[in-house]
Amino acid sequence: MLVGMYYNNKKVEVEELPIPEIGPDDILIKVFASGICGSDVLEWYRIKKAPIVLGHEIAGEIVEVGKNIKHLKKGDRVFATHHVPCEVCYFCKRGHETACEIFHTKNNFYPGGFSQFLRVSGRSVQTGTLVLPDYVSYEEGSFIEPLGTVVRGLRAIDLQEEDTVMVLGCGIAGLLMIKLAKAKSVKKIVATDINDFRLKAAERFGAICALKPDDKIEEILKEINEGRLADKVIVCAGVLSAARQSLRLVERGGTILFFAVPNPGELVEIDFTPFWRNDISIKTCYGAAPVDNKTALELISKKHINVAELITHKFNITEIQKGFDMAAQGGDCLKIIIEPFGN
Repeated sequence: MLVGMYYNNKKVEVEELPIPEIGPDDILIKVFASGICGSDVLEWYRIKKAPIVLGHEIAGEIVEVGKNIKHLKKGDRVFATHHVPCEVCYFCKRGHETACEIFHTKNNFYPGGFSQFLRVSGRSVQTGTLVLPDYVSYEEGSFIEPLGTVVRGLRAIDLQEEDTVMVLGCGIAGLLMIKLAKAKSVKKIVATDINDFRLKAAERFGAICALKPDDKIEEILKEINEGRLADKVIVCAGVLSAARQSLRLVERGGTILFFAVPNPGELVEIDFTPFWRNDISIKTCYGAAPVDNKTALELISKKHINVAELITHKFNITEIQKGFDMAAQGGDCLKIIIEPFGN
């Protein structure tokens, strides 16, 4: 089978590997759609494990089922996720599933989603694989994981209809934040990005105003919001400037969600006094628990969130380097889907 072997962002080579053999508790998926995640081109994060087959936003058809698997069958159209929590440890029982040690250390995909066939094992078979309704395409199914992380993020900050929301960064995560906030009937959503193409997408998908981060955001935000700043500030750009700016955009009683963070070793100085006096909270969010992925599938299948319109490019696995080049450059593109078996 063909795989996209990652060495670095500029070297993702098409190589051949044997189709994985499965055990009694595994399934084998023929991959039809695999999305390139922003983290896939986060070179400092990925290169330390290279060479590696990346890809964790996948959907496909089950072609083999281990003899111990009873809830899935050959021919099922499915989504699967590579990291799942144990659901029995201290952190899982307290609702912090993505802090679970198993979640962080156990990868249940082999060799990775950028391959024609994928072995899924462990708890990813039991709680990380969901059957897709016939009317949900494979491309839509590949959005379940990224949308699941957004579901968890907005759940973490208890988003309310009357909130004014500020989204810093309009990549896929930021745009999904905007779409989900709009689906939750939030009226005032403001967004920032350095890319004009993404700013236009933000306005198209629900932001009432989309600005460059060097604009006079505080003043504009107050004009839109009756003299107030944002109740919820969501950082979806992993750069220091966005992290620092978020501290200036949150209203008293508000919350900042660090969905994306700066690079390791990059520090943000905070004067905690105004946060203490003004009842401001800072939250973080990483990954998605099984309940979040189930909610994401429901949002997609019931057409509450249109994810298909986020897809701007599709590439065969033989063109995977083109996809990585485009994703790394961050130009006029949104979601890039790799189709291991072509169109």
